Amino acid sequence: MPNRNPSSRSAESPESQAGGEEPAGTDHLHSFLRHLRVERGISPRTLISYQGDIRSFLQALTRIPRDPLQVTRDDLTDYLWQKKSIGRNPSSIARYIASLRAFYRFLIAEELITKDPAALLQSPRKPERLPRYLSEDEVSRLITSIRGKTQAAFRLRAMLELMYAAGLRVGELTGLTLDQIDLTVGYVRVLGKGGKERVVPIGERARMAVQGYLDQRPETPASIKTVFVSNHKKAMSNVQFWRLIRAAARQAGILKPVTPHTLRHSFASHLVQHGADLRAVQEMLGHASIATTQIYTHVGRAHLQEAHKKYHPRG
Repeated sequence: MPNRNPSSRSAESPESQAGGEEPAGTDHLHSFLRHLRVERGISPRTLISYQGDIRSFLQALTRIPRDPLQVTRDDLTDYLWQKKSIGRNPSSIARYIASLRAFYRFLIAEELITKDPAALLQSPRKPERLPRYLSEDEVSRLITSIRGKTQAAFRLRAMLELMYAAGLRVGELTGLTLDQIDLTVGYVRVLGKGGKERVVPIGERARMAVQGYLDQRPETPASIKTVFVSNHKKAMSNVQFWRLIRAAARQAGILKPVTPHTLRHSFASHLVQHGADLRAVQEMLGHASIATTQIYTHVGRAHLQEAHKKYHPRG
């Protein structure tokens, strides 16, 4: 983004408008979303982000007014400056830019426009944030805090062990089906983002925990094929597991915020700290780019610095 003040001709519009006519370009937005869903296999959550970003932009254009097929780079820059002026952070601005770039690349491919106004937009620099993860002791405390021999206790222990053993995303864990896990050989076959499949090994503790749960897993209708089911014998939701892991963290006396993704970060961070090859970690996490995985090398360095400061006599 050029470092200049926003033009007065691109006033900020509300984030959403209840009722009223659809903004110009809505048909193009629907075609764009269909392209992402059908041809690129984008996840529903990502589709919602694209839809919200582009719809907000199209609504802003109605205030100029401007046809979305006649937008210039200056129009886009003004829009982004308006977003910044109402307090949007660099991460949000970068996401808006990514959405606009994808939308206008689609319009170019469909031959609806001949020049891409978003091609030269520059994303703001985002401050590097290290992922929040648990120490090995905290992971142990989290899992061992689940006591008892109830079906719910067996289920939660198995879910925590498996998520930490394989570095799964929460949707990959709750959506895991019985035919995707092999406890004899010790692996899970995961369908990740964009429908990409990966195979991740799992250790003895996770295998035993999952087998212990399966021995008590309730009978479910034939349509329910997920490994983990709720008390109502339905596939467990991400939100339900989120609540369970948060309650388990409180019970274990862990004060830092703990989410399902915290265990995924812990899985990767501990592998890197113990010398795992970064390419292997990338493959197990299902990252498309090694650059995404490299953040864990920074975590590893931070861990070493902390250990040096704590234990070196002149640290």
